[in-house]
Amino acid sequence: MKKSLFILLASIIILSDSCAVPKNNGTVVRLETSYGDITMLLYPETTKHRENFIKLVNKGFYNGVLFHRVIASFMIQAGDPGSKTAKPGTLLGSGDLGYTIPSEFIYPKYYHKKGALSAARESDDTNPLKASSSCQFYIVVGKVYSDRGLDSLEINNKQKLEAVLFQSIVMTKQAEVKKYRREGNQSKLDLLRDSILSVVDAKLEKTKSYKFTQQQRVDYKTIGGTPHLDGDYTVFGEVTHGLDIVEKISKTKTGNNNRPVEDIRVIKAEIIK
Repeated sequence: MKKSLFILLASIIILSDSCAVPKNNGTVVRLETSYGDITMLLYPETTKHRENFIKLVNKGFYNGVLFHRVIASFMIQAGDPGSKTAKPGTLLGSGDLGYTIPSEFIYPKYYHKKGALSAARESDDTNPLKASSSCQFYIVVGKVYSDRGLDSLEINNKQKLEAVLFQSIVMTKQAEVKKYRREGNQSKLDLLRDSILSVVDAKLEKTKSYKFTQQQRVDYKTIGGTPHLDGDYTVFGEVTHGLDIVEKISKTKTGNNNRPVEDIRVIKAEIIK
């Protein structure tokens, strides 16, 4: 009995810590929406994203924008300038301010747990450096994962990282590759491939960056999130109050292109700290 009670208390402490507001000097922003208020902390380390967001808030840019893309158990997205005056049924999501923000991945410290504030962006096909939108953002809702689900994601992460590392090394060996291909020397190509794979394996073993940290596993198994987005989109803040409002918005009825049937608007955004 005592042992069970100890484990329960330890679990509560871990959960409390995972949901606590980080102790830093981040800026606090409040979004007054037609569904209620959402308060968000902007992380100090993501300097470019924080400064850009503060600039837009102070200019009143976000006043009147819609949550134009809402997907239950995934996320809610806003910030398209065209949404302010958009008529019902209008396709939204492509609006911007004519510039992008370089990615700022502070990973694994900041990740896509429920309530994470992240920057939207164009796909890798046209945006290989994963630069963020100048104005569009999303707030994570996500879902709760099991250890088995996280293990599966780790395998996928490892495979993606292996491919990236392998390709980056191959690019430095192009002269050799072309020479062996020109000579039709398959044995040399095979040896080169194996040597590159050995280097990749050594790097993976050293960094283990494809693995989730203990805190990530705790959060993804308790409050939930979207772990498959980690390392691909910049997380630059998190919701500190009003996560119930985020949840409520995420469950609203949507039509074409995941746009809410009823307009859900940011009435006012303001810096409160």
